[in-house]
Amino acid sequence: MLTDQCRAMSDDDDLELFLKEMDGVTPLNNADRVLHQRAAPAPLPRQKELDERAVMRELATGDYDPAWLETGEELLYRSPGINHKTFSKLRRGKFSIEAAIDLHAMNRTTANHALAEFIEECTRLRRRCVKVIHGKGLRSKKHGPVLKRLVNDRLQFHSDVLAFASAPRSDGGTGAIYVLLRRV
Repeated sequence: MLTDQCRAMSDDDDLELFLKEMDGVTPLNNADRVLHQRAAPAPLPRQKELDERAVMRELATGDYDPAWLETGEELLYRSPGINHKTFSKLRRGKFSIEAAIDLHAMNRTTANHALAEFIEECTRLRRRCVKVIHGKGLRSKKHGPVLKRLVNDRLQFHSDVLAFASAPRSDGGTGAIYVLLRRV
């Protein structure tokens, strides 16, 4: 309450001081005043333009990594008990990945053993969805994607595998798969 009174007194003092300073000043005629309105800028998609320029610059340099190119050979498997909705969810990467294994740089024998152990351990630990990175086989030359074929062949006949699908491009594309496991 006291602060409100002090504030009111201060406001009165300020007004009185202002009026004293303005004594003898003639106000401007408002009729002669011109109000300038700024036109709003045109709605331009500036970020889109910047992105498109960046893409054109990258294309013009000619620098690219062959790994960016997808082979289009997507791996897909669905056991009879998996419905379309669940399989579609797996393909879109909507399951949480609970474990992953990278088979890159392994030979066929080592990768086969590592994959079998990985699936057994994940099943024992009751993991639902896991990721297997097998690569795209770009260094396999004339033999094609050796590890990719191995993973495809082994997992289709594994009793604990319900389904698998190549990962979305953002998570490895045709160089990795998501695997849906049976919970024992």
